[in-house]
Amino acid sequence: MGSETKVGLILSGGGARAAYQVGVLQAVAMILREAGWAPERCPFDIICGTSAGAINATALACRADDFAEGMQRISQVWENFTADQVYRADSLGVLRSGARWLSLLSFGWLLRKWRANPPASLLDNTPLVTLLHRLLDLPRLDNALTSGVLHALAVTASSYTAGHHITFYQTNSDIDAWKRKQRFSVKSQIGVEHLLASSAIPLVFPAAPIYCEGTRQYFGDGSMRQLAPISPAIHLGARKVLVVGVGRLAEPPEDVPEFAAYPSLAEIAGHAMSSIFLDSLAVDIERLMRVNQTVSLLNPEQLAATRLRPVEMLIISPSERLDDIAARHIGSLPRPVRTLLGGIGATETRGSALASYLLFESSFTCELIRLGRADTLARRDDVLAFFAAPQLTLGI
Repeated sequence: MGSETKVGLILSGGGARAAYQVGVLQAVAMILREAGWAPERCPFDIICGTSAGAINATALACRADDFAEGMQRISQVWENFTADQVYRADSLGVLRSGARWLSLLSFGWLLRKWRANPPASLLDNTPLVTLLHRLLDLPRLDNALTSGVLHALAVTASSYTAGHHITFYQTNSDIDAWKRKQRFSVKSQIGVEHLLASSAIPLVFPAAPIYCEGTRQYFGDGSMRQLAPISPAIHLGARKVLVVGVGRLAEPPEDVPEFAAYPSLAEIAGHAMSSIFLDSLAVDIERLMRVNQTVSLLNPEQLAATRLRPVEMLIISPSERLDDIAARHIGSLPRPVRTLLGGIGATETRGSALASYLLFESSFTCELIRLGRADTLARRDDVLAFFAAPQLTLGI
């Protein structure tokens, strides 16, 4: 892209909720095209993703040389999703993983024969491997980085083995790895195994092995222990970042009944998922806003003496509760999955938060895409200001 001020894209995690990101990016492409941006030109120098956002990020990066084509491929998948493209949703598949796993938790002392080969997760995500191979074009990603069309791609995962939070990044530029407390980066050739690891929702999908720094480690969802989701883009050189969330960053207070019912297992799990997927992003945005405010108060001499630099942000997140939308679509899940989730209360309205991460069904994903598109079109002026008018009028 060659611009001095590099633009980063942050796509957060959230399972099926990541469909919202597709709608946001569709609207960004539409706004830029109407303003004179060449449709094939990628507006992002640096693309970073976590969990399902890592899949969207990598799919987009693979076609950075043709942004319109990349969006078309991603949209085609999300607009025609069925759960069996991501995990085994048939009766046999659910029995082999979910029912067996729940039975082991309940009656493990009676089921000693499973100790040698216990079930690894609630659901079997083997079908996702086929989807990723169909969606991605990794040699094309290498070419985009070599030609300079894309500056860097980053995918984040969490090591169960070492207890570390690791960002794998691929770039042709000379960028040193960074290290912070309990989190660091590794320069790597990003592949399907990194995406399986980054999107392995804890307990729901199995951990994925990756050879990292000479050892085989097992990784799970990158949203776990992710204290600073925006930082990889900044370390890779971004000075402007578009952050796309998959949950409202500030929930209005709800009416709490005088005598609330005891929470179901699904309700507790959904609350935990929200903590993993949503809270760290909101906290990091607040932190970066405070840094920007501090930097704005420094004079040139003080600014030269610090490593702090201002980072312009455009944040787009859902204007509606995705839990509420999910509650309307739980019936579209395959019956074996509904039966499994119903056992822990996830098919009830108050347990719909958990179901929202697994609702890879087009009725749900298409509604999220429409919401993302509408939310972004309502921010048209902000989008144009973020991407800077001079570049738009030149179509570069």
